[in-house]
Amino acid sequence: MTDTSPPKNALPQFSNRFAERLSEHFYTRLAPTPLNAPYLIDVNRPLAYSLGFSDAQLESSEFVDVFSGKALAQTSQPLAAVYSGHQFGVWAGQLGDGRAILLGDLPLANGAGEYEKHVELQLKGSGVTPYSRMGDGRAVQRSSIREFLCSEAMAGLQIPTSRALSLIGSDDYVMREQPEKTAVVTRVAESFIRFGSFEHWYYNNQPEQLKQLADYVISHYYAELLAAKNPYSALLEEIIKRTASLMAQWQAVGFMHGVMNTDNMSILGITLDYGPFGFMDAFDPQHICNHTDVNGRYAYFMQPRVGLWNCQALAQALYPLIDNLEEVQSHLAGFQAHFESTYQALFRKKLGLERIDENDPALIAEFLKLMAENHVDFTICFRDLSEITKLNEKNDAAIRDLFIDLKAIDRWLERYRMRLQSESRDDASRKLQMNASNPKYILRNYLAQIAIQKAEQQDFSELHRLHQILRNPFDDQEEYNAYAEPPPDWAKKLEVSCSS
Repeated sequence: MTDTSPPKNALPQFSNRFAERLSEHFYTRLAPTPLNAPYLIDVNRPLAYSLGFSDAQLESSEFVDVFSGKALAQTSQPLAAVYSGHQFGVWAGQLGDGRAILLGDLPLANGAGEYEKHVELQLKGSGVTPYSRMGDGRAVQRSSIREFLCSEAMAGLQIPTSRALSLIGSDDYVMREQPEKTAVVTRVAESFIRFGSFEHWYYNNQPEQLKQLADYVISHYYAELLAAKNPYSALLEEIIKRTASLMAQWQAVGFMHGVMNTDNMSILGITLDYGPFGFMDAFDPQHICNHTDVNGRYAYFMQPRVGLWNCQALAQALYPLIDNLEEVQSHLAGFQAHFESTYQALFRKKLGLERIDENDPALIAEFLKLMAENHVDFTICFRDLSEITKLNEKNDAAIRDLFIDLKAIDRWLERYRMRLQSESRDDASRKLQMNASNPKYILRNYLAQIAIQKAEQQDFSELHRLHQILRNPFDDQEEYNAYAEPPPDWAKKLEVSCSS
């Protein structure tokens, strides 16, 4: 009898609900284009274990072959999805997975080892698709390293995000501003469906496909909405809430996405498509992390209002299904209130405040204003603030040393101290809570750049080290104190663009 059981080290078997439940209007079936002589740069082992991979599988040649596009895993049904979108506020028409291939989905275990949901695995940089728009379908190692690191950094910061399972390189070159080595990142998310996925069918006047997509999203990701009076209206409301919450979370850690086009916005409210992102160094609300964003549409201070703008674009696309203008307007009107309540709650935690006080928004705004005027490092400032005591000034030195205008920060500290005195929590427990809300480590551009430069010489040690540090950004990790320092002078003018 022929043994049909999978090989001992065979990878977990994929399903593909996207391909099985949606018609072929939504995608093109095709295999990845393999990298030449691929090699494993790094793998996210904790994530891999939760997906059912063993160490033997992660160290096998089959793993490298499958996640570089060289071979297909058993039962994989690879495809590239179509979508459209607004780019920098302008309707761009049809877009789609121009260099991404969805391999399928796998069950994801929670911390207790129980499989609660499925997640999709997608190769980025896996070759030309019908949606490549004259591109070469490849991703370079520079941008792939940044995405691999930032996915884990955001997860460590407890911000909803896609994840990165693996980073596989090749010595093949492609041309960007200069020749660069290529790579493939395996991205993991519950879904890669975007606002632009709905816009595609709305602007192409295909209501049947619009409804099919909405029904799929509700049944698979928002099943609790099936009992709503109008599930499509409830879907819009829930996506708006999640998007508003995500914008508040970005602001609270000083994260800037860089390209908040509607085709980069998730219908699950997670951070997608890491390109010219950046974390704030010296606080500047008008900072633009993407140097190709010449008009500052996606500057730090603009992110909440662009989040709302994108929700308005989604609302327009879903309107034929909702058919109730008053409900749509009500949902959109709720964006700001939900953003503001989440934002204030997050910043109260950052300041170590337990209860709500009507004067807290002014206290927070004044502190941010002082930080901007004094060009204070965003992450270090909030971390150092935890050191002060609420009854005296004995531990004020660390925070005061960050400011040029000492009289102004002393006045604010006096108000802050009085606010702390109105609560019963002691300094030690407050500090613990603040340090659990204010990271010590973020993925600063200069740290990523050092890892990239070393990788260009085939030295991936800095990449591995950063990947490990960023998993636990709130922990002291004193042996890595140097990674919590502000950028050196040479790195203060690093620029990041959409080129990847």
